[in-house]
Amino acid sequence: MPPDREEAGGRPAAILIAGPTASGKSALAARLAERHGGVVINTDSMQVYGDLRRLTARPDPDEEARVPHRLYGHVDGAVNYSVGHFSRDVAALLTTLGGQRPVFVGGTGLYFRALEQGFSELPPVPEAVRAQVRAEAEGRPTEALHADLARHDPEGAARLRPSDRMRVMRALEIFLATGRPIASFYGDPIPGPLAGWALEKIFLAPDRAVLRARIDARFRTMIAEGALDEVARLHRRTLDPLLPVMRAHGVPGLIAHLEGAIGLEEAIVRGQADTRAYAKRQFTWFRHQMGEDWRWMDPEEAAAAL
Repeated sequence: MPPDREEAGGRPAAILIAGPTASGKSALAARLAERHGGVVINTDSMQVYGDLRRLTARPDPDEEARVPHRLYGHVDGAVNYSVGHFSRDVAALLTTLGGQRPVFVGGTGLYFRALEQGFSELPPVPEAVRAQVRAEAEGRPTEALHADLARHDPEGAARLRPSDRMRVMRALEIFLATGRPIASFYGDPIPGPLAGWALEKIFLAPDRAVLRARIDARFRTMIAEGALDEVARLHRRTLDPLLPVMRAHGVPGLIAHLEGAIGLEEAIVRGQADTRAYAKRQFTWFRHQMGEDWRWMDPEEAAAAL
C-alpha cells in the first residue's frame, strides 16, 4: 500500500487503480477505501454523467453508501465534460478530504495522465466556427474529415484515430479558429492535482478471454436492469449527437433500436462489440502511454495481495 504522510516524507498519498472496462476495478477500489478509511474518486469519463448509471456501470446507491464515492454522476449529459473540468474538480475535491485517503479508479487514460502530468488548456472556439465545421462535416465520413485535418495539421491528425469524429472535429475547430495546430497548445501544461504525491499505481489486467466473456454478459445484465430505459430518456432530450454522453458504449446502437432501425438483439451485439474494442484500446494505451511504475496485476491477485 502507499505510505502515509509520515512515511512519504510529508507528501500526501493516493492509490490509483486503472484497467479495462469490466475488470473489477470498482469493487477493488471500494474494498481498499473501506479498509483504509478512504474515499473512492471516479476517474472514468462516462461515469461522471448522471444520465447513464446502468449503462456506464456506475456503483449502485448501496455501494456508494457503504464508502464515500465522489465525482460520480455529477455532470449533466448536455455538458461536454473535458479533462480540464476533471482536473479542476479533483483539485477542488482534494482540499475537502481531510485525512481520507483518495482511491482513484477508472479506465480513462487521459484522466490518469492529467492527475500527475497536468493538462493543456485549449482556447475557446467561437460558435460560428463550431457551426461551420459541423455544417461542412454533415454527411461526410470521419475518415474524410481526418484527411482534411492531415492537410492542415499533420501532427494533430497523426495523434488521432481516423474514426474519432469528435476529436477530429475539435482539432479542425482549433485550427480554423486560431490558425495554429492543436499540438501547439500542449507546450505548457497546467500542473496535475497529484503532482508531488506518493502514488501506488495498479493496472488490473485480466485474462483477455475471460474479460471478453464478462463484457458480453455484463452488457446483457445492463439491459435487463434498465439501461434501455436510460437511453430512451436520454434520446428524448434530443441532445447533440457529438456530445460524449451520446457516444457512450452502447448508446448509438440502442438509439438506433429505439428509432426502429435495428432490433434489440442487434443493438446488444453492437454494444458488446464496441465495448470489447474499447477494452482492447485501453490495454494498448496504458501499455504505451503510462510509465513503468504501474503494477500490472491479475484482478484476483490484486484482491488477495492488497
